[in-house]
Amino acid sequence: MEITAQSVWSNCLAFIKDNIQPQAYKTWFEPIDAVKLSGNALSIQVPSKFFYEWLEEHYVKILKVSLTKELGADAKLVYVIKMENTYGNKQPFTEKIPSANRSALKSQDVDVPFNNKSPELRNPFIIPGIRNVKIESQLNPSYSFENFLEGDSNRLARNAGIAVANKPGGTSFNPLLIFGGVGLGKTHLAHAIGVDIKDKYPEKTVLYISAEKFTQQYIDSVKKNNRNDFIHFYQIIDVLIIDDVQFLSGKTGTQDVFFHIFNHLHQNGKQVILTSDKAPVDMQDIEQRLLSRFKWGLSAELQTPDFETRVSILKNKLYRDGVEMQDDIIEYVAKHIKTNVRELEGAIISLIAQSSFNKKEITINLAKDIVEKFVKNTKREVSIDYIQKVVSDYFQMDVNTLQSKTRKRHIVQARQLAMFFAKKYTKASLASIGSQIGQRDHATVLHACKTVDNLSSTDKQFRKYVEDLSKKLAL
Repeated sequence: MEITAQSVWSNCLAFIKDNIQPQAYKTWFEPIDAVKLSGNALSIQVPSKFFYEWLEEHYVKILKVSLTKELGADAKLVYVIKMENTYGNKQPFTEKIPSANRSALKSQDVDVPFNNKSPELRNPFIIPGIRNVKIESQLNPSYSFENFLEGDSNRLARNAGIAVANKPGGTSFNPLLIFGGVGLGKTHLAHAIGVDIKDKYPEKTVLYISAEKFTQQYIDSVKKNNRNDFIHFYQIIDVLIIDDVQFLSGKTGTQDVFFHIFNHLHQNGKQVILTSDKAPVDMQDIEQRLLSRFKWGLSAELQTPDFETRVSILKNKLYRDGVEMQDDIIEYVAKHIKTNVRELEGAIISLIAQSSFNKKEITINLAKDIVEKFVKNTKREVSIDYIQKVVSDYFQMDVNTLQSKTRKRHIVQARQLAMFFAKKYTKASLASIGSQIGQRDHATVLHACKTVDNLSSTDKQFRKYVEDLSKKLAL
């Protein structure tokens, strides 16, 4: 059997898969392609410079072991890194990088100019609460890395945040976009990065601001005819943290001014950190040129924490508050409140408060009462599988038919309705919805949602489908 780049890499992957966590394998190894085998040198293509850095930082040993098994002690690994320059042109970059030698990456692959100095600020735009040229960071010091516990659900985002805090503007994660559902810790992590940077680099200007407040400031600057001062103010920031960037959706003027601010900061080696409730691919009504910049660095997702992480979060919260609680009570709360860290901590605070105010001992029964109220008052999230079953039953077909490749009109409409309700009732990304409903891509899901909206307003029968299914899926 002929030895090819693909066969060698396939064997390496089999070994790696057996020795690392499934999520890590999916994130860091599935996107890699083997492109060339030349003697004992295997060339692999990675999506970005960031990918290369992460592999060398965290997986160099296992890469070396797996490759040595296949190609012998003299095995070499060649990274092919596809990079995008400032103007959006694809610029392939190939560098032979010996294992565990990150300095071999040539500086020529960084095509962002760093020689422009920040403009002199003679008449700074004044943000309310910020006096003169001294800029208060607006950071909350209680949000730190120390109380942002690491788990499988947040490891990538947290580690990337620490890397940014250690070297703001000097890593490949610029911008760093942290995204995920409500209450999973996006704002906490963004503040933690800022707080750590201020601690390590007190001379740096760090500013945290919500996208909503940024938008309001921009509107005020236009009204007062000092738009340029607004731009100049933001161009002197060393580390700009913008929370809930999806709020810029549909606001073309604010997007335009942020585009220019972002370009200036990025080209001058300043750090931009963004949070969003959606991945860039799922953001709507954001200009394409801005979305492409969001993708320049790293988009790191915060997922729902697993049971062990939820227990750790609760124990850490209790330790910080100086409260002791039996393990079975902690585990009961962690088992029943799964989707939201904020609610998890809220339940424990309520439990302590009830016990304190009513002079009751914290028992499992008291925990059950508190948890029941939290679960009852929390909007229940249905699963994509459940939505597909309800839609299939309504149209009297099985789920396999719904997911099939057929283009029959009534099946296509049923599939589009399932995608529409999955987007409406779950926190899943468009890509995730598409993959679960017949292995479609995110663009198909987006088209389905628009089609359902259009047909609902023009087709009486279709509107009835939507109304009937809404009642069946009513939360």
